[in-house]
Amino acid sequence: MIKNILLSLLFLLQLAEPAVGQDYIVGENDVLKVTVYNHNDLTTTVRVSGDGTINLPLLNKVKVAGLTSTQISDKITARLAGSYIVNPQVNVFIEDFRSKKVVILGQVNKPGLYELQGRTTFLELISKAGGLTKEAGDKTIIKRKQGANASKEPSILTIDMNQLIEEGETSQNIETLDGDNIYIAKAGVFYVSGEVKKPNAYKFEENLTVIKAITRAGGFSDDAKEGSVSIIRQSNGRELVLEKIEMNEPVLQEDIILVPYRGWR
Repeated sequence: MIKNILLSLLFLLQLAEPAVGQDYIVGENDVLKVTVYNHNDLTTTVRVSGDGTINLPLLNKVKVAGLTSTQISDKITARLAGSYIVNPQVNVFIEDFRSKKVVILGQVNKPGLYELQGRTTFLELISKAGGLTKEAGDKTIIKRKQGANASKEPSILTIDMNQLIEEGETSQNIETLDGDNIYIAKAGVFYVSGEVKKPNAYKFEENLTVIKAITRAGGFSDDAKEGSVSIIRQSNGRELVLEKIEMNEPVLQEDIILVPYRGWR
């Protein structure tokens, strides 16, 4: 079900996206195709160098890093009109996106380093990475660099996967930026054992209570002693047993919920 919701969200979001490259900021190693109408000798394909420039016929070095393709076109047009061509018509197209990269690790099917081809949202990046695994948890952590100063501590962003994928909260679908390190954690689990209809291990979710956990396990069996549910919980390396707990008691990761047989004392 989650996969179907994810695909639907991706489809809707792609319809709303602008054309790739319109607002993309050019950087080192991007490849640009520059065309000048009626001047084939000035048409060229160039890679942005380490100093953020490209070499063009007549103009030599032109600083382009930090500009969009439209801004670069305007800049070249102004330079050509000033000395070389009457009313030049310049078009700049980004042929290869190489300057901006993100890393996505954890519970995706194809973790690794990805190049950002224009504006790329978090859901689009997950799609590029092959989608989520079955073990994906409820939270994603993004470490984001702050400006060009590498000495600054990265900011930490948290994405609530339940809100994004299951509830369709698109405000969680943030734009990924150059240098982002994204980690999708493995989901925690809890266990329900004893007199329930489907005793098993289940994927943990936030705000889980005992009654919700038992409902996930199919509810009480006919032989359950409902007023004597207990929890076995790990705490600081020790095993604690919480007896006769309330149904609204919060459940933690790795908790074992025991529902006794009503014939037991």
